[in-house]
Amino acid sequence: MIRSMTGFASVSREVAGDKVQITVKSVNHRFLDVSVKLPQALAAIDQRVRAVVQQRLSRGRIELQIAADATATPEREVVIDERLLEQVAAAVDRVRARGIITGSLTPSDLLRLPQVLEVRTRAIDAGGAIPPTLTALVELALNDALDALLEMRETEGRFLAADLDGRLATMAEYVDTVERESAQGQRQLETRLRERVAQLPVDLQGDPAALAQEIVRFVARSDVDEEIVRLRGHVEHWQRLAGGAEACGRKLDFLVQEMNREVNTIGSKVEGARGTEVIIAAKAELERLKEQVQNVE
Repeated sequence: MIRSMTGFASVSREVAGDKVQITVKSVNHRFLDVSVKLPQALAAIDQRVRAVVQQRLSRGRIELQIAADATATPEREVVIDERLLEQVAAAVDRVRARGIITGSLTPSDLLRLPQVLEVRTRAIDAGGAIPPTLTALVELALNDALDALLEMRETEGRFLAADLDGRLATMAEYVDTVERESAQGQRQLETRLRERVAQLPVDLQGDPAALAQEIVRFVARSDVDEEIVRLRGHVEHWQRLAGGAEACGRKLDFLVQEMNREVNTIGSKVEGARGTEVIIAAKAELERLKEQVQNVE
């Protein structure tokens, strides 16, 4: 499948007062490189988030940012400063012993004593357990964000595929042209060699059979049939990869290198000015293919 490596998505999800917002963008990269930014309170699920990304994507520089906000009524706790309470009780006992006051401390007295009793929000430290509901919400938002990112990458991939298909078709035409020009160049080379041999003095012509074999061997050096067959095989392999379900960017990059190697070999062997012109054009088209493949996942 031809899928672009560039894309962007932003998703916000809210359940039972918990809100999670995820922003993800991707750009070209030779391999998969994942960068995750999340609140310190969610640090415990960093590896889990990375694992999900690695399951969904295979190539590109991925920048993922997660923000979480708990808007539900927070969990609270009651804290009593027992040491301070003991000091207050002792002071009350001393005053009571002197007859200044009567009675003992009551619960209502505790509520009126500053700093003895405090009702506060329970803090979740970075190393503590993350509520399962919040973890589930993060995973929901993450998968939705990756779905949106993949949709964008696939949309751009269709444009890439159209461009690459056109260039690959041009390469296939160059292969056909090189095959024809190479065969014609070989025939012309053989004709020139035989004409030159025929122009030699009779005493220098030697054994006609040996000369004929030498001409055939010399002409065979410019044979490019094997390279042509391999080039066509690369083109067919490309089409299978592009039409498959898996990401194929790295494999297509390798195929471009192999095609370039075959074209260089043909260029060093092909006969005729027209064949050389076609090789130059084919190398230029391969360079454009190589540049475009760098955008494919």
